[in-house]
Amino acid sequence: MSERRAEITEHGGPEVITWQDVDLGDPGEGEVRMRNTAVGLNMIDTYHRKGVYPVELPSGLGLEAAGIVEAVGPGVSDFKEGDRVVTFGPQLGAYATARNMPADRLFAIPDGVADDVAAATFLKGCTTEFLVERCGKVESGWPVLVHAAAGGTGQLLVQWLKHLGAEVIGTTSSAEKAEKAKAAGADHIILYTEQQVAPRVREITGGKGVRVVFDGVGKATWEASLDSLGPRGLQISFGNASAPVGDTNLAILAQKGSLFTTRPTLFDYYSDPAEARAGAARLFALLGEGVLSVDIGQTYPLEEAAQAHIDLEARKTVGSTVLIP
Repeated sequence: MSERRAEITEHGGPEVITWQDVDLGDPGEGEVRMRNTAVGLNMIDTYHRKGVYPVELPSGLGLEAAGIVEAVGPGVSDFKEGDRVVTFGPQLGAYATARNMPADRLFAIPDGVADDVAAATFLKGCTTEFLVERCGKVESGWPVLVHAAAGGTGQLLVQWLKHLGAEVIGTTSSAEKAEKAKAAGADHIILYTEQQVAPRVREITGGKGVRVVFDGVGKATWEASLDSLGPRGLQISFGNASAPVGDTNLAILAQKGSLFTTRPTLFDYYSDPAEARAGAARLFALLGEGVLSVDIGQTYPLEEAAQAHIDLEARKTVGSTVLIP
């Protein structure tokens, strides 16, 4: 049976995304055939496409998808035909109607969580889990700063942090996005198009600065993030939405208050199977309890992924984006 999948043969703009017909064949040892019902769009997809994170070419695109197990290969005991599953990679190729996947990279979707919600949430939600609970180790009462607080990951960060009792300051580019961040629970909003971030953070915190900054923007917010931190604060740089940070002088960390900085990745925090299961369970528990709500701001047909990339990089999207096969 022929399936459709996205492919890139060179790095570049959205125009390098092409679509191919492929014959999957039967799943191999330890694999299942997964038919996608919803595919998550993430900023990291654009990094792979552009070569910010180089991949071997030709390559598929996309990490995150939800779907149904259609066939089970030899040696698979955890899943059966008809099971609903979700994945965040690390194998690229989620932009597809179906594919054969290693079963150990799949997670069961609990009853009560819709496929589009799983696809919109899983990568971002697991990222939020490790950033807040295992990297930032945020405690109740801490003031924290979340850049791009109206984005898909941003809204989840705000909700998770408020659940833990943090005081959340969010940055957004517009009044419309500010309302999204406020609805997620942000205590304070800074419109970075109208206000300087760090001075406003100091004003909000009585001059003390925040304990942790969650920065998925990168180069454009690097200085403001450091200047927003209090002594021995932690700057978590987890994305490059503007551009990679590049070279930096470590002495700056001393000059600005013995600061800490880290550049973590999801897969380093989810490489251990027990940690991965626990992190995913924590995410699904908070979804089930209603602590986290998912804002699917827009959907696109799967083969309009290039337009979705254009809109995402132009910051025209709000919340999460899902591609529908």
